[in-house]
Amino acid sequence: FSMTFADKTTLGQSAILGILPGAHLTQNQFNWLGTIFYLSYLVFEFPQNRALQYFPVGKWMSINIFVWAVALLCHAACHSFGALFAVRFILGACEGAITPGFMIVTSMFYTREEQTRRVGYWFLMNGFAIVFLGFVSFGLLHTSTGGFMPWQWLMIITGLITFLTSIAFWFLFPDSPTSAWFLTAEERVLVIERIKVNQAGVENKTWKKDQFIETLKDPKVWIMALYAAVSCVFLPLSNQRQIIVSQFGFSPIVTTLMGCVDGLVEVVCILIGITLARFIGRGYAGSLMYLPGILGAILVNALPSDNRIGLLFSYWVAIFSICPFAIFLGWVPALTAGHTKRTTTNAIIMIFYAIGNAAGPFMWKKQYQPRNHVPWAVIACCSFISGLLLLALRFTLASENKRRAASHESDSLDDVYVEQKDDSGAVHEAKVDRAFLDLTDKQNVKFRYIL
Repeated sequence: FSMTFADKTTLGQSAILGILPGAHLTQNQFNWLGTIFYLSYLVFEFPQNRALQYFPVGKWMSINIFVWAVALLCHAACHSFGALFAVRFILGACEGAITPGFMIVTSMFYTREEQTRRVGYWFLMNGFAIVFLGFVSFGLLHTSTGGFMPWQWLMIITGLITFLTSIAFWFLFPDSPTSAWFLTAEERVLVIERIKVNQAGVENKTWKKDQFIETLKDPKVWIMALYAAVSCVFLPLSNQRQIIVSQFGFSPIVTTLMGCVDGLVEVVCILIGITLARFIGRGYAGSLMYLPGILGAILVNALPSDNRIGLLFSYWVAIFSICPFAIFLGWVPALTAGHTKRTTTNAIIMIFYAIGNAAGPFMWKKQYQPRNHVPWAVIACCSFISGLLLLALRFTLASENKRRAASHESDSLDDVYVEQKDDSGAVHEAKVDRAFLDLTDKQNVKFRYIL
């Protein structure tokens, strides 16, 4: 996850390494390179999620990471907007399998109570990726290789690492607990027994139309989708951050090192956020973490241009607005059940995630530089609305939990049997635990939503 994030943000890092003059790009074309990634993501997200249901998750992700690595290596040979546009389009298509794949596997190995922390742990690797890119860029700015520019070397280095990652992924990343190479047969059974509390099953390769329709009619899915779109308007900041910091008045060398601090701030704020979520719940923790982010965005707009240290620290405080989305990603798998419903929900949320990310870059117009008052105002507003949407989602879930607790609904799903053959060939009936019936959260009256 760290390398895929590093790869897609190489564009932002390249801004300080000479990609604009090297590839003859205008600011508007640079913004489009950020947008086309997510427009491609948007187009391929639903097909990718269908593929994740039909094929082994780890293997399908490995194939996408391999194609991703090849496309990233091809960046180094691009010297025009059109060529970069094409390879960024390929990256976006591959990205559609990564985050949903991680979410699916996380939900198969961990209980709903554990998922927010686990997602937080792999999401905070984004911060380490930024630190890694900062040090690599710092080194590349000290190199001189004739016609091969620093930004091209960055693409080669990250592309080769991702290529090796794809090979390791194929052999080491599990598709599900039932095929995890690092677990014994007994341990696989224990893992599956342990996640029975999720009431969500493990994995099912059959696409179910009724679960698909239920997903489209579920109000909470659309609250989550709207949140994904609004909150992700902020995320394209990752491609603009080097330009923003340099326009505070820092040199390219200092800007690359300051970028390492960006990553550390992201790691710290996500750790704080997922820790808070354990004590006060995901909805409250996510909303609370928006407060410093909003304050940071306001300060970046309000402080005078000659106070570059104040602007820099305000920008770092604004990074806190990234944290709630990490909490949200860990919350999503705990709010739905039924394999088709989970993958469809993931697809819808990731489509709206792509819409927010595709729209975000167009805020960063050259006419707003160097202070970018309009983008920072938009970020503050979107952060405020996102916090309200998290509270609305929590209220909706709490109300449904209360309704279910007060009702006396019953069903016959506790007494489901299937026919099985033993070693001698004799047929007998075996009871199936309701946790493995691939029921949706609506169908399973015993399902309770994590807040």
